Amino acid sequence: MESLVDFEVVEGVATLALNDPGRMNPLGEALVRACLQGLQRVRDDPAIRVLVLAGRGRAFSAGADLPSLAAPRPAGQASRGEEIAALLTDGGNRLVRELRALPVPVLCALQGAAAGGGVGLALAADIVVAARSSYFYLPFIPALGIVPDMGSSWMLPRAAGRARALGLSLLGTRLSAEQAQQWGLVWACVDDDALPAEVARLAAQLGELPPHAVQEARALFAASEHNTLAQQMDYERDRQRELIDGPSFEEGLQAFLHKRRPVFARRG
Repeated sequence: MESLVDFEVVEGVATLALNDPGRMNPLGEALVRACLQGLQRVRDDPAIRVLVLAGRGRAFSAGADLPSLAAPRPAGQASRGEEIAALLTDGGNRLVRELRALPVPVLCALQGAAAGGGVGLALAADIVVAARSSYFYLPFIPALGIVPDMGSSWMLPRAAGRARALGLSLLGTRLSAEQAQQWGLVWACVDDDALPAEVARLAAQLGELPPHAVQEARALFAASEHNTLAQQMDYERDRQRELIDGPSFEEGLQAFLHKRRPVFARRG
């Protein structure tokens, strides 16, 4: 795991960094498996309050490990299509699902290219902060004749709209970090040398959240994507009914009354 993914925990903030910089961090089977092991460590350690997802070197991730697919295939081996489908089922798709289900907020520090499946991986985070030189790139259709994967066809139109998502997919245009911020794909676009400090600042802020807050927020906005306004307001009411009787609201209320910052219980 250590050779392909760097994993460290400092003061409750875990950083999982893709670490195959010479090849721009392609999402091969071994690297994805190492990422899944890292996510298990996050789930198992209640002292971890935030996960930062990053990539070493000049790219976040180049997406699929295309050179490995060009190798001659022995007789009787599964087709490329079957191989990729299995890798997505057990690897890339599982990684995106588990990122979005983690019990802690996920902050993506985006530098360099997020290409192919790397787009879906970056957008699986709750918040994306992008270095100004970074960009998104979807080569699937114009360069390879296949479709976007790892959830990007679900996440892109919800963030940027169908027209922009389809245009990016058909044209293969590189979407700059600044444009991605304007379109609502990323939370912030900062100068490259300011990225580490901004990520550290946001990670510290996220680490102070009540332990259940991220799951509540994800579920709330997921429900809003298919609910009517009346249904969503009923959902909000039902969650308030339960949460207001919980310890987090009581701590927040007492902090407000006594003019201090709330200190919420930690996970676990």
